[in-house]
Amino acid sequence: QVQLVESGGGLVQAGGSLRLSCVVSGSIFSSNAMGWYRQVPGKQRELVAAISSGGSTNYADSVKGRFTISRDNAKNTVYLQMNSLKPEDTAVYYCVQAPMIATMLFGSWGQGTQVTVSS
Repeated sequence: QVQLVESGGGLVQAGGSLRLSCVVSGSIFSSNAMGWYRQVPGKQRELVAAISSGGSTNYADSVKGRFTISRDNAKNTVYLQMNSLKPEDTAVYYCVQAPMIATMLFGSWGQGTQVTVSS
């Protein structure tokens, strides 16, 4: 059974930085795409960033230039470095694993970690 455990969320002031981590077990990590979604209550979940098994990355327009996704296959871990945070980045962030980025919505999800950015 695939398990994804996120960490690194918290409260930060606008302009600050956070790094989220997600450790995966129960799957062949290096063969899967990884991604980060976020969701605000009452709004549709948004794919923030994704990285393929080969290392190609995609970003939502709202985070381009501020967020960086990376992966360490030796540690079965994916990271999301978030810089220049804005209050509108406040959300629950979920780590997701899927065979391909295109199928990520239907993949395996972590429990989520809260990120709150104060103005």
